[in-house]
Amino acid sequence: MAELGVQAKRRRVRRRVGLVAALVLTALEAAVVARRRGSLLGMDTVVRCRDGHLFTTFWVPGGSFKAVRLGWWRLQRCPVGPHWSLVTPVDVASLTAEERDLAAQRHDVRVP
Repeated sequence: MAELGVQAKRRRVRRRVGLVAALVLTALEAAVVARRRGSLLGMDTVVRCRDGHLFTTFWVPGGSFKAVRLGWWRLQRCPVGPHWSLVTPVDVASLTAEERDLAAQRHDVRVP
C-alpha cells in the first residue's frame, strides 16, 4: 500500500520537473529569438528559408501551428519557392529596406 503512494509521488515530481523544463525551454527560445530578431515575435515575424527566400510568418516560441519544430529551426512551407524548407527568424535590423519590403509582401498561409 505504501509502495503505491511512493510511486504516485514520484510521478507527480516527474510531471512537475517536465513542466518546469518545458517552460524554461520555451522562455529561453523566446529570449534568444527575440534578441536575434531585435523585436517581439508574433504575426509578422520575418524568416529566411534555406534557399535564402524571405517571408513573414506567425512565430510563437514553444509552439507551432503549421510547421514541424526541430529545435531552433522549423520545417515549413516556403511561399516564395514554393517548397518545404527549414526556416529561422531573421534580425530585421540586418536587412535592407528593399529586403524588409519584399518580406512584408510575402506571407505564408494564415492560421485561422
